[in-house]
Amino acid sequence: MLTSLGRAVLSFIRYLGELALLAADTATSIVVAPFRWRLLFRQLAEIGFRSQTVVIVTGMFTGAVLTAQTYFQFSKLGMATAVGSVVSVSLFRELGPTLTGLMVAGRAGASIAAEIGTMKVTEQIDALRAIGVHPTDYLVVPRVLALLISMPLLVAESVALGVFASYLVGTELLGINGPYFMHNLKAYTSGRDIKMALTKGFVFAVIIAVVSCHQGLHTKDGAVGVGRAPTEAIVISSLSILIVNFFLTFALNMIFPAG
Repeated sequence: MLTSLGRAVLSFIRYLGELALLAADTATSIVVAPFRWRLLFRQLAEIGFRSQTVVIVTGMFTGAVLTAQTYFQFSKLGMATAVGSVVSVSLFRELGPTLTGLMVAGRAGASIAAEIGTMKVTEQIDALRAIGVHPTDYLVVPRVLALLISMPLLVAESVALGVFASYLVGTELLGINGPYFMHNLKAYTSGRDIKMALTKGFVFAVIIAVVSCHQGLHTKDGAVGVGRAPTEAIVISSLSILIVNFFLTFALNMIFPAG
């Protein structure tokens, strides 16, 4: 039992070390290597633009159902007009960034791991090295930068549409007074909430990019490995987002206190 536990701990430490080395290599390549604008724009379209549908649906229905559940509880206390502020702060500080991160990990992260993994098992990455192209420069950097640019924008889009859906459900379906709804929303939502949402989006982008690229670059065992890489990328990215979000919430609440 102790041997198995020690092997698992060492494997986890080695995995974290591999992620750190890949992140450091990527940061160095961003500064030193020639910039490939065409690859970056292609990844922006693939990761950012094509992820909008799932992000929009997630944000709107999260805001709608959160509004309904909050109203059902607050109306018993005569606090129905406070629904807007609660939903807004919840979306900005927690649900918006976290759910967007999970959705992007499921869509873009899996795609990144599968694409790079296919190149690995078909020896295309070895071919890049043979012609003098660093795989990190060519494959990892454009995807990392695309996620770093796209994720904060996707988080902002998700939260904005979630608040919009909350307003529609609250005022049109549940009968909450519109001016009171907006007054409380504006009174309890500040720029610190927006900064917290964007900061979380940026951190989650780093997690998704590094984990997905790492899984792709370490794919082996042919077609079986290519099928396994996206699944592992989604699972590891999603769990990492949920775990990091817990500690990030405490840290950011000291920097951007609520209220």
